[in-house]
Amino acid sequence: MNTGPGGAAQIDADALGLFEHARGRLFGIAYRMLGSAADAEDVVQETWLRWQQCDRAAVREPEAFLATTATRIAINVLHSARVRRETYIGPWLPSPVDTAHDPTLGAERGEALRLATLLLMERLGPTERAAYVLREAFDYPYARIAEIVDTTEVAARQLVSRARKRLAAGGGRAVAASAHRRFFEAFLRAARGGDAESLEVLLAEDAVSYTDGGGVVRRTARRPILGREKLVRFLLGVSHWFWGDVSIEMIQVNGLAAALLRRADRIFAVLTVTIEANAVSQIMWMMNPAKLAEVVSAHEHHRDSVPSALVNSALVTS
Repeated sequence: MNTGPGGAAQIDADALGLFEHARGRLFGIAYRMLGSAADAEDVVQETWLRWQQCDRAAVREPEAFLATTATRIAINVLHSARVRRETYIGPWLPSPVDTAHDPTLGAERGEALRLATLLLMERLGPTERAAYVLREAFDYPYARIAEIVDTTEVAARQLVSRARKRLAAGGGRAVAASAHRRFFEAFLRAARGGDAESLEVLLAEDAVSYTDGGGVVRRTARRPILGREKLVRFLLGVSHWFWGDVSIEMIQVNGLAAALLRRADRIFAVLTVTIEANAVSQIMWMMNPAKLAEVVSAHEHHRDSVPSALVNSALVTS
């Protein structure tokens, strides 16, 4: 065995190569568990440190080791994140991620990536959430899930089953991405134009609007706005002053259509909706600058890499 400088460099290169191959999946697991791109990236970095420090010669399945490590770190982070969210100012929403160029973020299935699902998953316990994510997003066998969360296979099945039931009780069946985009574009036109009649048709009777400003953005609703009647009044009221100098660019976040909102060429919000039973059931305004960092970074990188004419063609302006 080559133990000289060249051999050590090769071992490090192999370790890095294995880690980079798994990085997308590690981020995908952590992000779905935490609902935060920043926290997920911290989990990935901690996993890398542990991968460097472990006895890699004793690791028979590197990808399984890395996934197990990331999941267990995320479970620990989720315990502390829940405490932080109890004191969060205003509604808490997951941070959006750009999926236009990586539609699944390393997963076989996309449902567990949608913002509405991530929001519902806040109802699950950390281990329950881990088991659900591993099964629903990545199709892990129950025996492997049991190993990762340190339980029996029977208990792993029960964790996933219980999570499915709790999530099913919290929302209706998701619509296809194409139908979601049509509804969302219709909602945008009605909201910008102050079209009360169309809003009343589009909004579910029990629709709710969440604005996540994190306590740092002025003129944001710090409580959810619930009910079609209140929402129509709210949207008509803001239509007189909010949209005038705002440019809208349609993007894809978490697998579905969303709007990137700019004012004075500065991205200040991501807006999207949840569609259930042919109606808008949730409106999500993500305005906390810290939560927009991933989308802003991905979007600006993309804008720099395509011709300006193509970028401009994607803009929807007043």
